[in-house]
Amino acid sequence: MSIVVVGSVFFDSIETPHGKVDRALGGAATYFSVAASFFTPVKMVATVGEDFPEEERSFLQSRRIDLSGLEIQTGLTGSWSGRYHEDMNQRDTLDLQLNVFADFRPRLPSSYRDAQYVFLANIDPKLQSLVLDQLSAPGVIGCDTMNYWISNARGDLEQLLGRVGLLVINDEEARQLSGERNIVRAARKLLEMGPKRVLIKRGEYGVIQFSSDSIFAVPAFPLEEVFDPTGAGDTFAGGLMGELARSGDVSEAGLRRAIVCGSVLASFVVEDFGMRRLKKLTREEVDRRYRQFVSLTDIEAR
Repeated sequence: MSIVVVGSVFFDSIETPHGKVDRALGGAATYFSVAASFFTPVKMVATVGEDFPEEERSFLQSRRIDLSGLEIQTGLTGSWSGRYHEDMNQRDTLDLQLNVFADFRPRLPSSYRDAQYVFLANIDPKLQSLVLDQLSAPGVIGCDTMNYWISNARGDLEQLLGRVGLLVINDEEARQLSGERNIVRAARKLLEMGPKRVLIKRGEYGVIQFSSDSIFAVPAFPLEEVFDPTGAGDTFAGGLMGELARSGDVSEAGLRRAIVCGSVLASFVVEDFGMRRLKKLTREEVDRRYRQFVSLTDIEAR
C-alpha cells in the first residue's frame, strides 16, 4: 500500500571532515520518499522552483514516487548549507534560503486523499494539520517535528499530536517538548500528549520505541566511517513507514521489524554525501544488511 508524505525538497550544500558537496538533492520529503520506495510506492507532497532539474525529477519517478503532489512554483527551490564538526553530532547552519518553500501550502491531489499511511515530515504543525484535514480516513499517521516548532508553535504542535499515532523525534527534541531530561520520563510525557507510540532517535546510539505497555530498543548499525549524517533521521522514518505499509502489520512485532528496516536504511545513507548512497543502493543490499542487523542482537546466536 502506498504512503503519502508531505515535507521539503531542497538543495543541500554539505561540508564534513570527509569533504564537501554543493547543491545535492535533499530535503525531508526526498530522503523519506527514496527510503520508503524500497518497500512500497510513495506519493509526495512538496514544492520546488523552476530551477528544479528534470534529471532529479526523473530519478524520483524511477523510484515509484508519484509526483502529482509536487508543485512547481515561480522562483527558486529552497536551499540549505551546513558544516559538521569533527563530532558529527554537531553541525552549524551556514545559510538557509526558503525561497518557494516559504509560501508552501500543501494541497493533496484527489488521488492522495484516501491514503491509509501518511507521514508528516518536519514542517509547520499548522500545515501538518492542514494535510490531515484533506484526508478521508487515514489509518497510520506518523509525524516529525523540530526544536523551532516546539519553541515557536507549541500550541499548534500539541493539538496536532492528539491526531498522530506515531511520533518520531530525536532525543534533544523529546527532552524539550516534554520538559524532562530522562528519556524514559520524557517518552511517558509525550505519550500523554496523544501519540500511541513514540520513537526517539539517538543518533549513533540507535532508537528507542515507547508505547503505553512496552519499550523496544535497537542499536545503530556499526560502521567504520560516517561520511555525512544529513537526512539520516528522515531516511529512518522512510524505511520504517515503508515497511509498515508494505506488510500492513502495525502490531508490536510489525513495528519492531519496521524499526529495524528504518535503521538499516539510515545506516546506508550516512556512508556517502547526500543521496549518493541511496541512489546506488539495491534491495539485495538492504536485505543482506537487515539479516546482519538482526544477528547483532540474536542472543541465541543462531
